[in-house]
Amino acid sequence: MPRSLRILALCLLGATALVATAVADAKTLRWAGRGDMQTTDPHSQNENLTNNINQLVYEFLLVRDKKLGLVPSLAESWTAVNPTTWRFKLRAGVKFHDGTPFTADDVVFSFERARADSSQLRAYANASGSPKKIDDLTVEFTTNGPNPVELEHIATINIMSKAWCEKNRATKPQNYSQKEDMITAREANGTGPYMLKAREPDVKTVLTKNPNWWGIKAGRFEGNADEVIYTPIVSDATRVAALLSGEVDLVNDPPPQDVPRLAQTPGIKVLEGTENRIVFIGMDQARDELLYSNVKGKNPFKDKRVREALYHAVDIEAIKKNTMRGLSQPSGGMLPSPLTTTPAIEKRLAYDKERAKKLLAEAGYPDGFEVTLDCPNNRYVNDEKICQALAAMWAQIGIKVAVNAMPRATYFPKLEKTETSMYMLGWGGGTTDAIFVLQPVLSTYSGKGDGDYNYGRYSNAKLDLLTAKIKTNMNAGERLKDVHEALLAHNAETNHIPLHRQVIPWATRSNVTAVHRADNNVIPYWVTIK
Repeated sequence: MPRSLRILALCLLGATALVATAVADAKTLRWAGRGDMQTTDPHSQNENLTNNINQLVYEFLLVRDKKLGLVPSLAESWTAVNPTTWRFKLRAGVKFHDGTPFTADDVVFSFERARADSSQLRAYANASGSPKKIDDLTVEFTTNGPNPVELEHIATINIMSKAWCEKNRATKPQNYSQKEDMITAREANGTGPYMLKAREPDVKTVLTKNPNWWGIKAGRFEGNADEVIYTPIVSDATRVAALLSGEVDLVNDPPPQDVPRLAQTPGIKVLEGTENRIVFIGMDQARDELLYSNVKGKNPFKDKRVREALYHAVDIEAIKKNTMRGLSQPSGGMLPSPLTTTPAIEKRLAYDKERAKKLLAEAGYPDGFEVTLDCPNNRYVNDEKICQALAAMWAQIGIKVAVNAMPRATYFPKLEKTETSMYMLGWGGGTTDAIFVLQPVLSTYSGKGDGDYNYGRYSNAKLDLLTAKIKTNMNAGERLKDVHEALLAHNAETNHIPLHRQVIPWATRSNVTAVHRADNNVIPYWVTIK
């Protein structure tokens, strides 16, 4: 054989070996959790699992790193031109999964789309300011006033293809609460590290690696999970059994009662972690008569004494010990993260059944009353069990609570319509800034983003006034003082009954290495499977 042919043969052999090695290294991550994502429309719902999976297909201008810090993504750099104008330079050469180029037009379109009434992210899109295209790779945002957390707001809106949305009549987000059927609820076209291969609600969601993702050359794809199969498994026992048998590789919500056993099981490892999430109870404080109660002609939750009675009747330590098996951090503060709280905010009303009975009698309910507590059964750790425990505690002061538990797919649309008298909710995510709970959850409902998750529709004038200042105050010290005052104003009125922050370990097969972030998001491109 001539020398040139021998060299060519050796080169081909080497190339074949490299391809074979790459294929051998490529793995499938089989991930399971209690519930399913709600929709593949990235601007429709603001729910953690939904956001988690959507951000693997779509991308933000800025993304969170392993410690939840903000780093460049579709925006390579940014500058504050003045107190109300931010300029973002976009990454060149990025393409959507269908091959169309990413430009400033897509950024402007996406932020405007996310402002629609059917978007649960509209508060953040509005706070980000008005987007304006400067050129194909430059966008400016102009805010109504100084925004101390502009980058945090920008990092909440996924970028969609304007051309694809217009072609598919999807220029507005899916109206999930009205069960609207749109292409964006089952198909996707992002720029992200994974492409949506298959979507079967409540069965499985399959993602495949995007070979053209800009992040590969940038060294962002650190793992070897080239395919991701997410499977919702509602039953705790079945989900754990699937992990033990090797049917799944990772569970990011193992039942607390099984965590000690899993930690001692050969072939399984447990990753410890506390989530940025506060779980609490809300009450209808707006209607003159509750929808689901035997009290007619008035609303007992409008009386602060009744709300305080319910709070005093909660034995939070019993919930921590018996229901959560120690995997919770009781709190009196309505903050997902404890980083900016104070002892005064964290202090709970004391567990005191006699005090609770006295308050009920003073409010005119010496014999208690009946009410329904709506609760998810596949969203938060032991959610239904917590609701059942609370019902038993409230029964001891004469309040008969019927627990109405349901899957998240039914639960959240019910809350959006405020068809509830009493409900459980959890709030958290990647950011630790208090405005991300003060504005959407604790403020008076405005129909424009403020109070979108204030499903009790109460109004706390002092909190609203302070929140308005917090939105634009660029003085960090003054702003933090206002945050503390706003949270104390909430506590003074007992507008909610806070329970605890979730401690949420993950369980994986021993051959899996993953990064456990405090937002409880699974990032497969950081996962290595041996």
